[in-house]
Amino acid sequence: MGHDGPAHLSVSARDPLLRGLGVYHGKRGWGVSVEFDVQQGPVTLLGLGQDADGSLSFIASEGTAVPGPLLAIGNTTTRVDFERDPGEWVDDWSGTGVGHHWSLSTGRRAETYRAAASLLGIDYREV
Repeated sequence: MGHDGPAHLSVSARDPLLRGLGVYHGKRGWGVSVEFDVQQGPVTLLGLGQDADGSLSFIASEGTAVPGPLLAIGNTTTRVDFERDPGEWVDDWSGTGVGHHWSLSTGRRAETYRAAASLLGIDYREV
């Protein structure tokens, strides 16, 4: 899991690094980015999906942040184990209609997200 974006330093596994980039978000130019990984342990992804009819849904998946090498690309990157084949997980996750960006929170939070979807009257999908 990894992407440039907002992050909370209290969930970082190490001191963050401010990395200067010659290619920023795939475009030529200059920028800086904060690089770190989320501390090891249970994590939950939450994304927003949209179906062809315009209806919205919460998409969630619980996994575990695990140690291992990370790309030094100036992004928040975290190795997440979903206890299944990574390719199959990506296919199932993408098949839900989830958007390109999603959040990664520490802890097991799927039931909280399911309850929030219910209160909002939108579909909930778990991968």
